[in-house]
Amino acid sequence: MRHSVATLALLAGTALAGTAAAQTEISILRVAVNDEQEQYYEEIAQAFEAEHEGVDVNFEYIANEAYKSKLPTLLQSDARPDVFYSWGGETLRQQSEAGFLKDISDLLPDGFRETMPEAALNAYSVDGTLYGLPLYATEVVLWVNTNLTEEAGVDVDAIETWEDFLGAVQTLKDAGVTPIVAGGQDKWPLHFYWSYLALREGGPDVVTQAMGGEGDGFEAEAFIEAGREFQKLTEMEPFQDGFMGTTYETSSGMFADGAGAFYLMGDWDYLPMRERSTDGGLSDEELRIISFPTIADPVTEGGDGATLGGINGWAVSSTAEPEAVEFLAFMLNEENQRQAASQEIFIPVAKGTSDALQNPFYRQVAEHIEASSYHQIFLDQFLGASVGATVNDVSADLAQGAITPEDGAAQVQEAWDFR
Repeated sequence: MRHSVATLALLAGTALAGTAAAQTEISILRVAVNDEQEQYYEEIAQAFEAEHEGVDVNFEYIANEAYKSKLPTLLQSDARPDVFYSWGGETLRQQSEAGFLKDISDLLPDGFRETMPEAALNAYSVDGTLYGLPLYATEVVLWVNTNLTEEAGVDVDAIETWEDFLGAVQTLKDAGVTPIVAGGQDKWPLHFYWSYLALREGGPDVVTQAMGGEGDGFEAEAFIEAGREFQKLTEMEPFQDGFMGTTYETSSGMFADGAGAFYLMGDWDYLPMRERSTDGGLSDEELRIISFPTIADPVTEGGDGATLGGINGWAVSSTAEPEAVEFLAFMLNEENQRQAASQEIFIPVAKGTSDALQNPFYRQVAEHIEASSYHQIFLDQFLGASVGATVNDVSADLAQGAITPEDGAAQVQEAWDFR
């Protein structure tokens, strides 16, 4: 049986061969992944089916942007998946308030909760009620093409502050090297800059304080300064030509093909960037990752040690059968998470599994997250779908000089007020 499909039409009900004999069908919807990851999930599904006669597990995949736009409609339809990929945050809260999610607090196998870090479980809880489970943690890092930085004479080890980074960008430009590759068309890759700068300027609590209406909210000085610092960068024209017409997927392959020296993206792109490359991509020896630079004189101290990324996982639909929750726990058990680590698919979140990581980049990210003072979930997810879309729009507009930092902060505040 094939568990992965490529189109939404299949999700909506196209018959699959062999499903008629199944007593229980579990549908899992995920953002599209590479072939190796599809195979990983396929094998887990087959193992579960072998232990549960009459259960049929179907994984279905939708491209990133299409997934975000289609999911709200799917959750309101009879074609809703039993389990679906989630970034947690305010979007999870909104889904729970709309009645789309199932309380799985008492449906998990005995002892399972103890295998997960409490902070990770909290990311999939709303007011103490558990609606899903974490899969892995991610960090947004600066990927470095060491061939290009060495060619231009940039000392990557010397990049600690934002000013250091801006200096490196200028050095690269002077050497005729494109400093940064970015997928501006999808906008969310650009929001990483504004988000990280806000954390660095305002400290680890800056976002939650704004959400709570403290001070000037999202119009606080830290968010305005984040926009100013971002525009210091964008005014240098650091990105490849046509960056606003470049998708995330294209930018990923471009970086792996050597189109620029830096690439601000999550650790998850380690394998996909090479698959999207036209020539196999950069080798491990040609790659480095560094943390996002600090701010020398921030508005509020304390943001230096914060990381930005995700605690990505799964949410369970309100109509899901108990078998779907059982499968979710099976998929996330220690054995399967350790297997993912050994295959370098992702950094597992289950306790006692990080020692299976062999990849030095993944180990470095795991160390970053463990040592971080606060791990901020992506703002375009943490703040909910509507406000998150505004954050992405604002980031893209800031990058093009279409708005001022003050205007950008005001737009985010307005979106939060009218969410």
